[in-house]
Amino acid sequence: MPVLGSDIELEASWLVHLGGEFEQPYMKDLRAFLVTEKAAGKRIFPKGSEFFNALSHTPLDKVKVVILGQDPYHGEGQSHGLCFSVRDGVRPPPSLKNIFKEIHRDLGIAIPERGDLTVWADRGVLLLNSTLSVESGMAGSHQGRGWEQFTDRVIEVINREREGVVFMLWGAYAQRKGAIIDPQRHCVLKAPHPSPLSAHRGFLGCGHFSAANAYLQSQGESAIDWSLSE
Repeated sequence: MPVLGSDIELEASWLVHLGGEFEQPYMKDLRAFLVTEKAAGKRIFPKGSEFFNALSHTPLDKVKVVILGQDPYHGEGQSHGLCFSVRDGVRPPPSLKNIFKEIHRDLGIAIPERGDLTVWADRGVLLLNSTLSVESGMAGSHQGRGWEQFTDRVIEVINREREGVVFMLWGAYAQRKGAIIDPQRHCVLKAPHPSPLSAHRGFLGCGHFSAANAYLQSQGESAIDWSLSE
């Protein structure tokens, strides 16, 4: 079975479509890079068994919404393989706080104090970063090593194999990465990034969460519960 490391395997529904990627030169080069970095004593986040956490929690046939991020968080104890999400016990970072603010404004859901979004992933929200690993304290350190090509394949598979998925593309980076999505088959929502540097330019007030639910219901799907209640 294709693996990136001895403890990492791809969830079955994704493996059918993405298993061949592990035999491609870019993925072999990525694995060699990660092995070398680890052997050099560099700390890599998230831990290897969580690289594909987004795919593990949201199988292909369960994807209702896709949120695209860029890099995992590079601080101690933050990243666990879901974009914008942090482990319980870690204060939500500024971008996530703005996401919660918009959900509260849009849907009236109380702003949570925790930032673990695993329940969203289990409800059909694919929380996909473009790059799936990072060196501790070094933002962007694993960009251009092959992860972007792999996650492009993930988006291509959803675009091709599914219909009626909502894609939330926040910021120019996500919008470039999502350019291949067919807006005739899917709902594509665009807004500035929720970062404090840009959220005031249109993320706050974008209404994406109510818009996503309205679209899903128009397709005969159930709405997403955007609270963090279990």
